[in-house]
Amino acid sequence: MARTYRYTFLFLVAVMLLITGCSEKDEAAGAAKTTGLSKDEISNEAFKDLFPLQYTSYMKNEKMEDTKYSGSEKRSKFDEDKEPYLPILFNGYGFATEYNEDRGHVYALEDIRSVARITDKSVGSCLTCKSTAVPHLIEEMGDDYWGGNFNTDIWPAAEAMGHSPIGCSDCHDPETMDLRITRPSFTKAMASKGVDIADATKNDMRSYVCAQCHVEYYFAADNSEVTFPWSEGFKPEEMYEYYSTVAKESGFEKDWVHNVSGTPMLKAQHPDFETFSEGTHAKAGVACADCHMPYERVDDKKKITSHWWTSPLKTMDTSCTTCHANRDADELAGRVEEIQDAHMRALHEAEDVSITAHYYVNKMITSGIDEAKIKVAQEHVRKAQWMWDIVAAESSAGFHNPQGSMDTLRMSEDESNATIKLATEELVKKGVSIEELNTEIEKVKKAVENETDNFKKKEHATNSYFPAQQPLPKK
Repeated sequence: MARTYRYTFLFLVAVMLLITGCSEKDEAAGAAKTTGLSKDEISNEAFKDLFPLQYTSYMKNEKMEDTKYSGSEKRSKFDEDKEPYLPILFNGYGFATEYNEDRGHVYALEDIRSVARITDKSVGSCLTCKSTAVPHLIEEMGDDYWGGNFNTDIWPAAEAMGHSPIGCSDCHDPETMDLRITRPSFTKAMASKGVDIADATKNDMRSYVCAQCHVEYYFAADNSEVTFPWSEGFKPEEMYEYYSTVAKESGFEKDWVHNVSGTPMLKAQHPDFETFSEGTHAKAGVACADCHMPYERVDDKKKITSHWWTSPLKTMDTSCTTCHANRDADELAGRVEEIQDAHMRALHEAEDVSITAHYYVNKMITSGIDEAKIKVAQEHVRKAQWMWDIVAAESSAGFHNPQGSMDTLRMSEDESNATIKLATEELVKKGVSIEELNTEIEKVKKAVENETDNFKKKEHATNSYFPAQQPLPKK
């Protein structure tokens, strides 16, 4: 018994010494925890000499290397092995002109300047998640930043500040390197859900810094401010409810009107955080950084957090096997691909039915169907496209939330089929040949697919049989 007490006492002493030693080290580190950089520093290069290992890791984002369904090659989503019918599905909007796969964050400025969707009418909000200058632009310009002209006002101001593409100061305080939130839209959106960012834990922040940008958003009707549709929840149906109520009441109704069906449409962005938050890994306490910024050994000895923001499929030995230690990396990668294969098959099926629904509404309009019926069909079309697009725009090909994504695609097909059913009933009454209608749809799809110039694919989505449509008048 005496020996037990002695061992217990020695153990407690050891623990106290360990805690005291750590506290003293932490205090000493805290006292010296400053980079010497200005709090306003926005150049990524300024961090290079202070954090050479992390900077070298960050520059790996220059690599252009695809995974099976995504990756970082600069490729058009319209390519035959990708989603060649998107020029139909986004017809009438900039995403039907040019829509590319994402590249590494280091290319953010280069890509935003070259993409055809940026025009003389584009606003400052388009730069919000591309440039390290944005927090200072918002601070200096206030609401004038959001609606400022991208080409004549916002881009020149960012260049004058010496901005960099997405990088160090977006996530770190330059003076202390503490994680921080730099985009006010995220803070406001979390507040709408009753979450105070000031109370965030370090593990929360390891997801929150990513969630500033990897989210669904829209531009507010009054000032073009980047706004997240979160007050109703993160699920696709909850965000759709937000758009149908909160956003609509504040003046935002649509992103564009579809040329084929005349429907007021929503365009989903990249809802990685929302999708992940509803998935298994997030509910188990996993953070974005655990998988996308795993620890890595450099110089054969030092362990750092990777700043190569890429698919975990490229870093399985450090990202996935850290938690799944009893599983082989190749086995894990195979399981991921199985999930993604099933997801992409379901996505393409949902997109295909959505195309049919758009053209059925077009035929309803040209056949003189009652406008009340057409508007019901258009609501189904709008919701159907939102449901598959919120899944397609997300970056994990279904892996962030496999069951949730498949459920959403099922809802999409249900909505498209409701359109087709309603349209068929009404068109048959008008004597329209459904067989002929389906044949003409296939002709249009083939014409879009066969066009070799991606910028011209959208031109084949409408024709004399399916003329371009304007929105129905409001009553």
